[in-house]
Amino acid sequence: MIYQFHHVHLLCSDLQNSIDFFTENLGAAVVEYKKFGAADGATLDLNGTMINFRVAADNEKVTADTSTPAYGYHHIAVKVEDIDAAHKELSDKGVACIKSPVDAGNNRIAFFKGPDDIVFEVLQPI
Repeated sequence: MIYQFHHVHLLCSDLQNSIDFFTENLGAAVVEYKKFGAADGATLDLNGTMINFRVAADNEKVTADTSTPAYGYHHIAVKVEDIDAAHKELSDKGVACIKSPVDAGNNRIAFFKGPDDIVFEVLQPI
């Protein structure tokens, strides 16, 4: 059996805010708006990686505090050609940087926060 990554699915408090953040800041494209069960959602294509977003369904109570580390999710990562340029671009747009670019093994990395405190890493292979 071969397993291949297909998508990541994120729960968000404001669907349009999450869509706007990922399209305007990271270059994602909306594939479609859709329902996930009874919950409104959308699928975005982040240059070949599919990201599903959905809001909580009426019968769901969201309890996770994403402002601190939690088991099961830590961050998503996006690769860039020039991390210093990406850091400047995102910072200039007001995206919160939580760790400025540093060398980490064979990569140069930085961490940012998006809507609902979604943590994402920007990575440049070196």
